[in-house]
Amino acid sequence: MGRTDEELMLAVASGDLDAFGELVRRHQRSAWNVAWRMLQDPTEAEDSAQDAFLKILNAAPRYRPTASFRTYLYRVISRLCLDRLRKKHPIYTDRLPPSVSEDPGPPEQIGRRETAADVRRALDTLPPRQRMALVLQHFEELSYGEIAEAMDTSIKSVERLLSRGRNQLAMALDAKRRK
Repeated sequence: MGRTDEELMLAVASGDLDAFGELVRRHQRSAWNVAWRMLQDPTEAEDSAQDAFLKILNAAPRYRPTASFRTYLYRVISRLCLDRLRKKHPIYTDRLPPSVSEDPGPPEQIGRRETAADVRRALDTLPPRQRMALVLQHFEELSYGEIAEAMDTSIKSVERLLSRGRNQLAMALDAKRRK
């Protein structure tokens, strides 16, 4: 049986770069997905994911497995994405994130694309911290506790971010439907 992420990270702290390579292989896709959903730019997402892994490698000697490695990774990604968003204006796009489908017919595909595009546009209007909380919960399926850990905040704050974000999404989507 393979080593856990936390065991690999402790090995990285001891200088085992093969362990680091394994962590990158395990988590690079999810790191990129979170960054892409936040930044909506594949190049920025790639840069953020790489920066996150470099920060983790540099911080390896100080790593303590107080939370899951996955939560630790999302904390680093969250901070990097929020910093990038603060430094520049958001990029709006009609491109959708990759999704898995069960081969629906063309009408269903069109309806799903339109709905996903509406949700994406509404999500892009949210403040960055609300958007990050929603991305971590709905796309990455993190618990409130894991989101709080990843965003370096309290569970109560996560609850408020998610509640406000959902309310704003609902209002934006409702306004879209009324048009």
